[in-house]
Amino acid sequence: MRFHIADVHVNSGKRLEIIDVTREMQRVAEESGIQNGLVNMWTLHTTAAIAVNEHDTDLWEDILRTFEQLVPINGNYRHNAKYGWSSGEQNAHAHILNCMIKPDITIPVVKGRIQLGTWQSVLFIELDGPRSRSIRVQVMGE
Repeated sequence: MRFHIADVHVNSGKRLEIIDVTREMQRVAEESGIQNGLVNMWTLHTTAAIAVNEHDTDLWEDILRTFEQLVPINGNYRHNAKYGWSSGEQNAHAHILNCMIKPDITIPVVKGRIQLGTWQSVLFIELDGPRSRSIRVQVMGE
Protein backbone atom coordinates (compact mmCIF):
# COMPACT_ATOMS: atom_id res chain seq x y z
CA MET A 1 0.00 0.00 0.00
CA ARG A 2 1.19 3.50 -0.84
CA PHE A 3 0.43 6.79 0.86
CA HIS A 4 0.47 10.36 -0.41
CA ILE A 5 -0.10 13.38 1.84
CA ALA A 6 -0.68 16.98 0.78
CA ASP A 7 -2.14 20.13 2.28
CA VAL A 8 -4.71 22.23 0.43
CA HIS A 9 -5.04 25.83 1.54
CA VAL A 10 -8.39 27.63 1.62
CA ASN A 11 -9.04 31.32 2.26
CA SER A 12 -12.52 32.18 3.43
CA GLY A 13 -14.00 35.64 3.15
CA LYS A 14 -17.03 35.43 5.45
CA ARG A 15 -17.93 34.38 9.00
CA LEU A 16 -19.97 31.45 7.65
CA GLU A 17 -19.16 30.25 4.15
CA ILE A 18 -19.20 27.14 1.99
CA ILE A 19 -16.36 26.69 -0.51
CA ASP A 20 -16.25 23.96 -3.17
CA VAL A 21 -12.84 22.24 -3.00
CA THR A 22 -13.65 19.28 -5.28
CA ARG A 23 -11.10 20.23 -7.96
CA GLU A 24 -8.32 20.59 -5.41
CA MET A 25 -9.13 17.18 -3.90
CA GLN A 26 -9.17 15.55 -7.33
CA ARG A 27 -5.84 17.21 -8.17
CA VAL A 28 -4.24 15.72 -5.05
CA ALA A 29 -5.67 12.28 -5.89
CA GLU A 30 -4.21 12.50 -9.40
CA GLU A 31 -0.82 13.75 -8.16
CA SER A 32 -0.62 10.77 -5.80
CA GLY A 33 -0.44 8.30 -8.68
CA ILE A 34 -2.66 5.96 -6.65
CA GLN A 35 -5.23 4.30 -8.87
CA ASN A 36 -7.44 2.50 -6.35
CA GLY A 37 -7.89 3.23 -2.67
CA LEU A 38 -9.27 5.95 -0.42
CA VAL A 39 -8.75 9.66 0.02
CA ASN A 40 -9.26 11.13 3.48
CA MET A 41 -9.73 14.88 3.88
CA TRP A 42 -9.27 16.38 7.33
CA THR A 43 -9.58 20.03 8.32
CA LEU A 44 -6.90 21.06 10.79
CA HIS A 45 -9.28 23.41 12.61
CA THR A 46 -11.93 23.07 15.32
CA THR A 47 -14.06 25.83 13.82
CA ALA A 48 -14.42 24.47 10.28
CA ALA A 49 -15.80 21.29 8.74
CA ILE A 50 -15.90 19.25 5.54
CA ALA A 51 -18.94 17.66 3.91
CA VAL A 52 -20.15 16.16 0.65
CA ASN A 53 -23.21 17.79 -0.86
CA GLU A 54 -24.54 19.42 -4.01
CA HIS A 55 -22.81 22.37 -5.69
CA ASP A 56 -25.76 24.75 -5.50
CA THR A 57 -25.14 28.18 -4.02
CA ASP A 58 -28.82 28.60 -3.15
CA LEU A 59 -28.69 25.36 -1.20
CA TRP A 60 -25.51 26.56 0.49
CA GLU A 61 -27.33 29.70 1.66
CA ASP A 62 -30.14 27.49 2.98
CA ILE A 63 -27.60 25.33 4.84
CA LEU A 64 -25.85 28.34 6.38
CA ARG A 65 -29.16 29.94 7.40
CA THR A 66 -30.21 26.66 9.03
CA PHE A 67 -26.89 26.48 10.90
CA GLU A 68 -27.55 29.99 12.25
CA GLN A 69 -31.05 28.99 13.33
CA LEU A 70 -29.88 25.79 15.05
CA VAL A 71 -26.78 27.27 16.67
CA PRO A 72 -27.00 31.09 16.74
CA ILE A 73 -23.73 32.97 16.40
CA ASN A 74 -24.67 35.28 19.28
CA GLY A 75 -26.09 32.61 21.57
CA ASN A 76 -25.55 32.58 25.33
CA TYR A 77 -22.48 30.29 25.42
CA ARG A 78 -20.23 29.62 28.41
CA HIS A 79 -17.21 29.43 26.09
CA ASN A 80 -17.85 32.96 24.83
CA ALA A 81 -18.34 34.29 28.37
CA LYS A 82 -15.13 32.62 29.53
CA TYR A 83 -13.20 34.39 26.78
CA GLY A 84 -15.21 37.62 26.80
CA TRP A 85 -12.00 39.66 26.70
CA SER A 86 -11.07 38.17 23.28
CA SER A 87 -13.17 39.00 20.21
CA GLY A 88 -11.45 36.14 18.38
CA GLU A 89 -12.81 33.62 20.87
CA GLN A 90 -16.49 34.46 20.49
CA ASN A 91 -16.92 31.32 18.44
CA ALA A 92 -18.72 28.67 20.51
CA HIS A 93 -21.24 28.32 17.67
CA ALA A 94 -18.40 27.23 15.35
CA HIS A 95 -17.10 24.60 17.77
CA ILE A 96 -20.62 23.21 18.25
CA LEU A 97 -21.29 23.05 14.51
CA ASN A 98 -17.92 21.33 13.92
CA CYS A 99 -19.08 18.56 16.26
CA MET A 100 -22.33 18.21 14.35
CA ILE A 101 -20.89 18.29 10.81
CA LYS A 102 -17.44 16.72 11.47
CA PRO A 103 -13.95 17.72 10.39
CA ASP A 104 -13.37 14.92 7.86
CA ILE A 105 -14.66 12.78 5.02
CA THR A 106 -13.33 9.71 3.23
CA ILE A 107 -14.08 9.00 -0.43
CA PRO A 108 -13.12 5.97 -2.59
CA VAL A 109 -10.60 6.44 -5.40
CA VAL A 110 -11.10 4.28 -8.51
CA LYS A 111 -8.86 4.53 -11.56
CA GLY A 112 -7.26 7.66 -10.09
CA ARG A 113 -10.58 9.54 -9.71
CA ILE A 114 -12.42 10.38 -6.51
CA GLN A 115 -15.81 8.71 -6.63
CA LEU A 116 -18.51 11.32 -6.27
CA GLY A 117 -22.10 11.03 -7.42
CA THR A 118 -23.48 13.16 -10.24
CA TRP A 119 -24.47 16.03 -7.96
CA GLN A 120 -21.88 15.60 -5.22
CA SER A 121 -19.07 18.03 -4.44
CA VAL A 122 -16.53 18.27 -1.62
CA LEU A 123 -17.39 21.30 0.48
CA PHE A 124 -15.20 23.12 2.99
CA ILE A 125 -17.44 24.79 5.55
CA GLU A 126 -16.05 27.89 7.26
CA LEU A 127 -17.71 28.45 10.63
CA ASP A 128 -15.56 31.26 12.09
CA GLY A 129 -14.05 33.26 9.29
CA PRO A 130 -12.70 34.96 7.47
CA ARG A 131 -9.54 32.93 7.87
CA SER A 132 -6.73 31.11 6.10
CA ARG A 133 -7.31 27.37 6.53
CA SER A 134 -5.70 24.04 5.67
CA ILE A 135 -7.10 20.69 4.66
CA ARG A 136 -4.82 17.66 5.09
CA VAL A 137 -5.42 15.21 2.26
CA GLN A 138 -4.16 11.63 2.52
CA VAL A 139 -4.52 9.24 -0.39
CA MET A 140 -4.01 5.55 0.44
CA GLY A 141 -4.02 2.60 -1.92
CA GLU A 142 -2.29 1.00 -4.87
